[in-house]
Amino acid sequence: MKLAVVGATGMVGNVMLKVLEERNFQITELLLVASEKSAGKKISFKGKDYKIIGLQDAVDQKPDIAVFSAGGSISTDWAPKFAEVGTTVVDNSSAWRMDPEKKLIVPEINASELTREDKIIANPNCSTIQMVMALAPLHQKYTIKRLVISTYQSITGTGVKAVQQLENEYQGKKGEMAYPYPIHRNALPHCDVFEENGYTKEEMKLVRETQKIFNDYTIAITATAVRIPVVGGHSESINIEFEKEFDIEDVRKLLHQTPGVTVKDNIDTNTYPMPIYAEGKDEVFVGRIRRDESQENSLNMWVVSDNLRKGAATNTIQIAEYLVANDLV
Repeated sequence: MKLAVVGATGMVGNVMLKVLEERNFQITELLLVASEKSAGKKISFKGKDYKIIGLQDAVDQKPDIAVFSAGGSISTDWAPKFAEVGTTVVDNSSAWRMDPEKKLIVPEINASELTREDKIIANPNCSTIQMVMALAPLHQKYTIKRLVISTYQSITGTGVKAVQQLENEYQGKKGEMAYPYPIHRNALPHCDVFEENGYTKEEMKLVRETQKIFNDYTIAITATAVRIPVVGGHSESINIEFEKEFDIEDVRKLLHQTPGVTVKDNIDTNTYPMPIYAEGKDEVFVGRIRRDESQENSLNMWVVSDNLRKGAATNTIQIAEYLVANDLV
C-alpha cells in the first residue's frame, strides 16, 4: 500500500499522520507531499524521518491512495492528475463535494456506495460530518422534515493563521488577522464567504451536503454558522422536525447504539458535550436531547466533535480503510 498525504505540513495533514499512526494503517510506502517551498523538509512518522516531496514527484510515483488536505485549488488542479495514473484520491477540500459525479462519503452512513470506479472521493465539511452522524439513525426511523441549525465553530476550522490571531490577542500583541474582527472575547456570525442569498458558504454546505449524503432533497434546512474563540471542536444546536412521532427514550437508545456516536446527556450531573472534552477524540458527542414543546414531532439536541479529527482527518482515513478492506483500490 503506497499512500500519499497531500498537504502533510498543514494542520489537518498533521492530524492525518497522527490518525494513521494511531489506527495502524498498513503502509508499505509513505509519500509526504506539500508545496514546493516545503520540499526537502522532514517530518517524522512512526519514528522515521520522511522528506517532503512536490506534487508532480508524487504523481510520478503512482500511489495507490492519496489523501488530500491542501485546499480547493490544489485539489481541483491535482486530484485529476493523480486519478489519471490510477490513484484513488480522498479529498478533504470543498472542490468535489457538490460534483454530481463524485461521492460524498461518511463511512458509517454511505461507504457502501463506493466502487473501484470512484477515483476522486469527497470528504464532507467538518460541521456536516458531525451533524449527519447524529442525524442518520433518526432520519432512517422517523424521516427528517426540517432542520434549523446554529453552529459554534472552533478557530481551528480556519487554520493556523486563526490560531495565531487568537494567541496574539490573548497576549495583547498585534499580528496578521485571519478574521475581519478580533476573535478573542468575541463571536463572529461569519464562517467562510457570503453568498448572494445572504448565507455564508459554510451555512450552505450544511444544507447541500446533508441533502446529498442522505440522498434526500426534500429535507428543508436552514443554518447560521458562528465562529467562537475555541480550539477543541465545533458545537451545534440542532432543531429537528420529523415526519413521524417519536419517543424520546427511543431516540436516546438509537443514538446510544450508533457506532461513532457517544451520548453525554445527564442534566442532574451537568453532563453534556463540550469542545474542551471532545478535543483529540474521534467520537461525535450528543447531549441536551429534549422534545421541542413548541412544535409537533420536533426535537432539540446539542452535538460536539473535534473538527480536525472526525470532522476531517479521521473521516478521510476511515474512507481509505474502507477502500482497502473492500479491495476497491
